Amino acid sequence: DYRHPRRATATPPAPAPAAQPAEPGQPPRPVAGDANGWTMDERLYNQVWGMFEDLARSTAAYRSAVDFAESRLEQELDKVLSDPATRVGPAADAARAEARARQSSLVEQARAVLDRDLAQLTAEAEVVEHALPPAFARWDSPVWQGYQVPLETPMALRLGELHLPEGTGLRIPMLVRLPLERGLWIDSGRPSGLQSAVVDATELRRLAMETAVAHAARLLAVYPVGDFTVHVIDPAGAAGGALAPLLQSGALKEPPAAGAQGVSALLERLTRRVDLVQMAVRSGAADSLPPDLDTAEQLLIVNDFPHGFDDRAVNQLRYLADEGPSVGVHLMMVADREDTRGYGPVLDPLWRALLRITPVPDDHLADPWVGHAWTYEPSLVPAGSDVVRQVLQRVGQARQAYGI
Repeated sequence: DYRHPRRATATPPAPAPAAQPAEPGQPPRPVAGDANGWTMDERLYNQVWGMFEDLARSTAAYRSAVDFAESRLEQELDKVLSDPATRVGPAADAARAEARARQSSLVEQARAVLDRDLAQLTAEAEVVEHALPPAFARWDSPVWQGYQVPLETPMALRLGELHLPEGTGLRIPMLVRLPLERGLWIDSGRPSGLQSAVVDATELRRLAMETAVAHAARLLAVYPVGDFTVHVIDPAGAAGGALAPLLQSGALKEPPAAGAQGVSALLERLTRRVDLVQMAVRSGAADSLPPDLDTAEQLLIVNDFPHGFDDRAVNQLRYLADEGPSVGVHLMMVADREDTRGYGPVLDPLWRALLRITPVPDDHLADPWVGHAWTYEPSLVPAGSDVVRQVLQRVGQARQAYGI
């Protein structure tokens, strides 16, 4: 029977549903929430990570078997060539044919095992996908049609999907825990994947900003009313079109900061917030914070970095990236690293502190188990869909109802 490593039935008070019986000789039918956890969201989160780990290990086993078959074929061919008596002639041809047949047989057996695992994981992914809450779901999921502003912060957020070349039809949701422990860097530079030849630089920058807005909208949608605030730095005003859903819905409390002066003022305010909250936490005097301080989680979206940034602003941005997440100030950079080459290695710690994602599919993420290069696909809104505007309108209506 197909079994997930380190996955077991949940314990009370929220037991996981039992797997559905299957035909004799067949693996059990997958069930959404069939993992450890005290809530359905926690069980779904653990189940997604279990699928991720299972696919990584199954693929590693397949690649290892293929490598072994190739290595043994080379050894057998070398053995045939090393003996002058068997180097040529019918016997040599037969030996080489047998070696290649054994290699093909091993690869076929390994592929059959992988295909079996892929089929089971694909069936499980389809079941799980339909059960995911808004924070975990794709933008085309029906769950968004009945969206209501939540009362509690979810445990994780969906940033996109991951897949491997051996099973491109199987997509594993990429979930990150909340609150974000690292900032996000949406790379608007030239991708290294297949999309590098079909997307030009202007289109990449547009897609990168749309990706940032989609992630910001999801964060606003999954936090309770008033618990999340978004700020935007757009020095040249180049992202007006992409920011339209945030501006029109009132999700942004203030217009994007523009020009060097606007950049400096916003960074100064967020840096002050980080300093004050850190001092309050260290001294155990959270009640002593100024009444005008916004205690909600903060997200700063920076577009077109480093345009509009002087040396002081760059240092403040590095400070926010390092110290901000621990006190609720998070960074989302939309930038091309090539644009910052003039700074040399000074900004290397900044890029390392951020989680790099891309606006188009790109194979740059590695898993923590076997180190596969996973292809990441961003969680984008389907073409022609108005779901983000609808969700942000409901968020704006809830804020008005609460007087925020």
